[in-house]
Amino acid sequence: MSDRRSEQSSGDEPSSSSSIPDEVWEQFMRDNERDIRGSAPKEPSARAREVTERLKGRKGEPEGWRTGPAWQEMNGRAARRRKGWALVGVPLAVALAVVAMRPSLIPGDPIGSLTGTSSGTDTATSALPDETAAPTAPPSAVARDTPTLAHPFAGSPALRWADGAAGIVLPKATALGAIPKARVELALQQTRKLLIDANLNPKVVAGARPGTALSVLDPAQPGVLDDLNTSLRSPSKTHDPLFLFSRFDPKEVRPAGKVIKVRGRITFKQGKFEGVAVHADYTFVYPVVRADGSTEVARTIVRRVVDTELSDPAHYRVTPGRLNLLRYDESAGNSSCDVYDGYLHPQFPSQLSSGGGADPTGPSVDPYDRSRDIGAAPDGCNALSRT
Repeated sequence: MSDRRSEQSSGDEPSSSSSIPDEVWEQFMRDNERDIRGSAPKEPSARAREVTERLKGRKGEPEGWRTGPAWQEMNGRAARRRKGWALVGVPLAVALAVVAMRPSLIPGDPIGSLTGTSSGTDTATSALPDETAAPTAPPSAVARDTPTLAHPFAGSPALRWADGAAGIVLPKATALGAIPKARVELALQQTRKLLIDANLNPKVVAGARPGTALSVLDPAQPGVLDDLNTSLRSPSKTHDPLFLFSRFDPKEVRPAGKVIKVRGRITFKQGKFEGVAVHADYTFVYPVVRADGSTEVARTIVRRVVDTELSDPAHYRVTPGRLNLLRYDESAGNSSCDVYDGYLHPQFPSQLSSGGGADPTGPSVDPYDRSRDIGAAPDGCNALSRT
């Protein structure tokens, strides 16, 4: 299933597009021709939550604040609107025949590549280059391999993605007008620290408190830390830690290996609050097995879009060096919808084949599709085209 959540205050999410250069097509046509056939069980759509309410301002100017453009938008809490996409026990066959040759130079790998084999291995011929622009299409189907403990990413487009924190690559910091390079670098590093602890720290993924992630957020931003602490302490539909953190119940599942696959990008610009605005868009792929000792592997795919700003303490009452969290969207593929206990709940192929899960109510969704606006996900419980 997939699930999206978001928190927004004021900044619009930057959009980008990419085209395929002639030299890339030439390289593409020179590679060895290969038929790609891919199919994946139509697993349940994951959940989706989107937080759309802007940060609400208090009436009047708080004592000690300096006036500045739209300062009220900094002073409020973000609200959330949740979409749930449930897992479905109806198999979906997705078969695509594509003539392709290692199009790894194309931004976002829109053509995809077949690097696995039908023997259940996950040996990739080459890693994808870093994502520097928004993909224009989802990755194509890969060989239909069954993931195992030895090869948990077999049959997944994430096979060629980066491992863990190595996939969160920061752009080169540069000064933004009067904002010095050092301040830009700090904003990037703090956002990276937030992403790593929230999504890649093994203890946090196993349900522990994301102390490092919380420590980079500004306690002076009204409501945000209070809401996050409430969600961690007492998860509910309106206060769900999955809005920002990837968490599995260790009594239910455990990691299938030590690797979490990561793909995405970070950009920055001058913010609306005279600071450094950072936009992060990343997808994390978690292979898991049941905690009861079963070796059957399932994968949950979580995409997050996070907007932060390191605001100017000379103009706003903020904590120096701490981030304001302006927005966070989340979409999770292969996690039961309408469950609000603060954990992701993947379904396994054997569960699907036995007919478990809710019936789909909308079109199927590809959780690996990074070309789609995370806010454009259909409502309801939607099937996944693959996991």
